[in-house]
Amino acid sequence: MPNTITEIRDFVLREREKALSDREWKFRLRGYGYDIRKTENGCVVTSLIGGSEICAI
Repeated sequence: MPNTITEIRDFVLREREKALSDREWKFRLRGYGYDIRKTENGCVVTSLIGGSEICAI
């Protein structure tokens, strides 16, 4: 499991390359405890456990 913001961002982007759609990507990330939320400033990786924002992508 990634520990730093850079590792998390890299992990999320690698998972996106593996997925065929945004829906599949989000499903895959949920299995690892992450979610992608769209904000006014772009997409943000969030934690499913606490709902806190981790990093922008």
